[in-house]
Amino acid sequence: MTTEDQNQDQDSQQAEEPSESTQAAPRARRRRASASSDGGAGDAVAAEETSAAEGESAEADSGDAVAAKKPATESRPRRTRRSRSEPATAQASAEVASGDGDAPPKEATPRRRRPSASATAKDQAEAEQQQEKAPVVQRPLPRMLEKLRNEVGPQLMQEFGYTSPMQIPHLDKIVLNIGLGEALLNPRAMEAALRDITAITGQKPLTTRAKKSIAGFKIRDGMAIGVSVTLRGRRMYEFYDRLVSSTLPRIRDFQGTSREAFDGRGNYSLGIREQVIFPEIDYNSIDRIRGLQVVIATSARSDLEGLRLLELMGMPFARVRDREMAT
Repeated sequence: MTTEDQNQDQDSQQAEEPSESTQAAPRARRRRASASSDGGAGDAVAAEETSAAEGESAEADSGDAVAAKKPATESRPRRTRRSRSEPATAQASAEVASGDGDAPPKEATPRRRRPSASATAKDQAEAEQQQEKAPVVQRPLPRMLEKLRNEVGPQLMQEFGYTSPMQIPHLDKIVLNIGLGEALLNPRAMEAALRDITAITGQKPLTTRAKKSIAGFKIRDGMAIGVSVTLRGRRMYEFYDRLVSSTLPRIRDFQGTSREAFDGRGNYSLGIREQVIFPEIDYNSIDRIRGLQVVIATSARSDLEGLRLLELMGMPFARVRDREMAT
């Protein structure tokens, strides 16, 4: 027997077999006929049975339709949607189970909890206890500042008749300045000057710029024409100590600094021709010799007080004759 004959036999068998819906219709008719023979009392029962039979037939039809659609739905894999609240490890484990992901699942990073007020207070208390236990190391005062307080101050009070220690003059600031007219032709001059000033003072300098344009000097407004640095406090006293102790004595044929370089308000200006006199500058690392200006600003009210202050603090002024001092 061929496959076509087998298919025809199966179709004929399916056509001969009555469905549940076709069998339910004759039953309802027979019950309706018996109910009509019994009389009016059985009309209600017949109506209920008729409705039940129709419900069974409707359920059978819906069951056939679902049975016909069921294989199609089962053949498709059901897609699941991961919610945002699920951790990343769930997705990784699902990939490993299905064979899609070869790498091991990643561990979920825990959320950072905001510290409570009690925890922060406790941490602060522990930090304070550790600070109290740790020894406090105080830096010693600069040598020139200690000398000013212990030796120079009492001597100035005696010479000038100060009535209060607050009247004793002291150093306010020290300003170092380098003018770079060559920066117009040599752009690397600015970098070299910045490096030298930084090595001398230990502080990054400020680039000074032209305030107005001058055609005779070929300068325009805003051009970099120099570097400047201002020293105060500890660095100021330490720099002054190095200046009078080791830098100025290294000048060739040094005979002392000028006594007339005051501005009338107790501030002293000192010009240095070569930056190589400072021990911090390596002679082999410079590109050329440059000079700089050192301005020492004091709180003295007159040039005489400023001169005496710097002289007692070690400034090597040039010697003069007695009659010149008298005049």
